[in-house]
Amino acid sequence: MLESPLNVCDADERIPCLQARITSAICSAFKDDWRRIEHALEVLLHAQNISARVVDCDPDIITASSLLHDIGIIEAEKRFGSNNGRQQEEFGPPAARAVLEKIGMDENRISRVCDIIGNHHSPSQFDYPELEVLKMADRIVNSLYKEL
Repeated sequence: MLESPLNVCDADERIPCLQARITSAICSAFKDDWRRIEHALEVLLHAQNISARVVDCDPDIITASSLLHDIGIIEAEKRFGSNNGRQQEEFGPPAARAVLEKIGMDENRISRVCDIIGNHHSPSQFDYPELEVLKMADRIVNSLYKEL
């Protein structure tokens, strides 16, 4: 079992809003890496805009998967000194699960978010509309960074 890069108390249960609680958790996890925090927030913004036009998207799954999609970077860099998409997909789901369990998200949603995070760099293994939305939002944000 992988250890979460987040201290479980970082997903502060006193914060009522799912988005705020996960944002607080990723800020604690990424510490001073504002580029990665900003990336997660920008992906969330694009994913929310895209998902508003997609049938059957769960807004909580969009929020959780967008904010936590790169959380596996922390463990990959700790172990290997670098990260790639495959490592993010391997180490991301256990870290995301720890945050979402602490927050009290239901198991069905946690499983779906973990499936999405574990597949966001690979050809789609799941037919979840939220997975396609996340991939599209991540591509948009990554392409904006490349243009700078």
